[in-house]
Amino acid sequence: MKVLIVLTSHDQLGNTGRKTGFWLEELAAPYYTFKDAGVEVVMASPKGGQPPLDPKSNEPSFRTALTHRFEADVAANAQLANTVRLDSVSQADFDTVFYPGGHGPLWDLAEDAHSIALIESFIEAGKPVALVCHAPGVLRHVKAANGKPLVEGKQVTGFTNSEEEGVGLTKIVPFLVEDELKAKGGLYSKGPDWGSYVVTDGLLITGQNPASSSEAATVLMERLSA
Repeated sequence: MKVLIVLTSHDQLGNTGRKTGFWLEELAAPYYTFKDAGVEVVMASPKGGQPPLDPKSNEPSFRTALTHRFEADVAANAQLANTVRLDSVSQADFDTVFYPGGHGPLWDLAEDAHSIALIESFIEAGKPVALVCHAPGVLRHVKAANGKPLVEGKQVTGFTNSEEEGVGLTKIVPFLVEDELKAKGGLYSKGPDWGSYVVTDGLLITGQNPASSSEAATVLMERLSA
């Protein structure tokens, strides 16, 4: 079994002068869910090479046993430093795809033609797609086979407006994930802020926030093993 993990290449938090990128827990948790199950993992990003880490995700209060494990894992870090370019990967080579969040994807992956086409091709091939936290926002331009938004009429979740307000970035992000999923016809639901909450609808698996990363990856693995 082979899983593609797609990470952001965007490192600027709007016009704040601060850095952003991917959220470490949202990579580390699924990475080890997959690796510990004996699954081959390939990482990709729009620009290839080392994707930017959101520095906040590496602050002590956000570290977990899995982020510590990842930081100490020489092989994992070598792989992260050499992500393949997103435009070089093909859905045909993978069983599924997982998108970690962080704020970065809202700027690049949400508008990336290769990402959009890749997700559409996974769905068309009957392969599940999982996205957590801000990453469900990358579905904003993804279409179903009928030409309508992929999320239209589907049960979905993602980073809540209240969680965005909690981190003080409501006015900084290009769009709010909750609002965008609803605007595209998604049947959006959410759990308590910062708690694990995962929704599955057909081939689409979405998680609300960083705490949802492990559960979303586990649900994805169960789906692949069914």
